[in-house]
Amino acid sequence: MRSVLIILFFGVFSTRGQSIRQDSSRSDQKKITLQGYIDGYYGYDFNKPLTGDRAYSVSMARHNEIAINLAYLALTYSSSRLRSSLIPGFGTYMKANYASEPNILKYLVEANIGYKVWDKKNIWIDAGILSSPYSTEGPISKNQLTYTRSFAAEYVPYYLSGVKLSVPLTEKLSVFLYLINGWQQIKDQNENKSIGTQLKYQATEHLLINWNTYTGNEVSFARPEFGTRYFSDLYFVYMSEKWSASGSVYYGMQQRQGNSSAIWWQANAIGQYSISRKLSLSGRFEYFDDPEGVQIIPITSAADFNCLSSSIGINLKVLQNAMLRFEGRTFLSGNSIFERNTRPVNNSNLLVTNLTIWF
Repeated sequence: MRSVLIILFFGVFSTRGQSIRQDSSRSDQKKITLQGYIDGYYGYDFNKPLTGDRAYSVSMARHNEIAINLAYLALTYSSSRLRSSLIPGFGTYMKANYASEPNILKYLVEANIGYKVWDKKNIWIDAGILSSPYSTEGPISKNQLTYTRSFAAEYVPYYLSGVKLSVPLTEKLSVFLYLINGWQQIKDQNENKSIGTQLKYQATEHLLINWNTYTGNEVSFARPEFGTRYFSDLYFVYMSEKWSASGSVYYGMQQRQGNSSAIWWQANAIGQYSISRKLSLSGRFEYFDDPEGVQIIPITSAADFNCLSSSIGINLKVLQNAMLRFEGRTFLSGNSIFERNTRPVNNSNLLVTNLTIWF
């Protein structure tokens, strides 16, 4: 961790006051920026988990505790043909989501460098730890319609490690190709490489449609029975002055030893209505089904995981760079997949409040 802080220290102070500076003798404009982000929260899970860890969550994952979900400093560089980012992060999200990564890799939200292949064509190759295209939601809560994350986001990669090729086909349509270590892996678990694709269509100024796929061998020490995984993810995002919405459906198939395979799928819809420039209401409905525990193994002896969830929230932008949020969320399953007072139950309820600041 010391090496990351040294890089940030010298990066900040050697470029201070030069983040928007252009040398008039050159056409290549360079820009170095430093940004910060802190997402603090308090959540109360009415099932009162004995360990303090909320079941099936990596975001806002602690019960009855004032905690930091995610805090980071983002150091970025961009020029006409080069770009890079270094984003070390801390918080309960990092602890839960990066638990399998070794050493300093546990603290890297992103770390990558990109090169523009041709001067006059906007084709880029980026390599390193990359943000993920899967599902409509990401780890940075201020950019999300609701404060908490759906199962859809929690059980696809939040980050990828490898190489990405970005190619704009038209003004509205772009394709992205990924060669990556695996399903949310910085350190490769099996020395096989996986392939991801993303097709992004900006249908109108307000409407984005996105289709993603993933194919890769997921055998590992933890899951030696796994073989090739196939995954397809389709979603839309709609943004307007008053209304914003997103919807996502995805389907996955995991091959296993003995030529058997297991499937999982989900569907969700999220909406937000702006009452004023500072105040908005948001809500979500979702269903997640993973009957054979490919992604989610129930913490109880339930036969399979399936869950219907809904939430409603209030979002208040208290300053230009600060947001206060309140959300209530309920979970209901056909099986007793939750636990309350060491007894299996089929439901769970959550209240959470959050303050996020950024600069």
